[in-house]
Amino acid sequence: MYSEGMSTSDTSDRLIESTRELLWERGYVGTSPKAILERAGAGQGSMYHHFKGKPDLALAAIRRTAEEMRATAEGVLDGPGSPYQRIEAYLRREREVLRGCPIGRLTMDPDVMASDELRAPVDETLDWLRERLAGIVEEGKEQGRFASGLVGEEVAATIVATVQGGYVLARASGSPAAFDVGVRGLLALLSPR
Repeated sequence: MYSEGMSTSDTSDRLIESTRELLWERGYVGTSPKAILERAGAGQGSMYHHFKGKPDLALAAIRRTAEEMRATAEGVLDGPGSPYQRIEAYLRREREVLRGCPIGRLTMDPDVMASDELRAPVDETLDWLRERLAGIVEEGKEQGRFASGLVGEEVAATIVATVQGGYVLARASGSPAAFDVGVRGLLALLSPR
């Protein structure tokens, strides 16, 4: 299980990564300390050596998931191209559609939503994403590439809702096609005239 040659930061990292995966797969209640330790290949006392307990470890995992999601989105949204092309790149980027969004799934977890501390990185990430997308829409309006009547905040909320709803529809049907249809429909609506 725990190798003496392994550093404590490696163990901490494995615990966080294992918790991230388990939260995505099972939710907070279904993520037991035993399951975390088994997945991480860590010894029984290692979780409490690195973290105060399951809530502390879950918070570290949620923060890392939020940071990763922001970095991935930023990489596409800050990329080359017109505002429409950057939004299109965000919508069409590679995703594990049938697994759902790791941040979106947390919003459906009553234990995460009941905790101000666990919910905060989720809220902050979704707020950041909407603000970033709204800014791109406003940029496109200023360039005359989007209709002047569009409201950046509304379009940004629609983009996020399409992505999150696309995950739900894809999971329900067992096919990523439902996600793709939603993306194509939204892009057709946003397409520069």
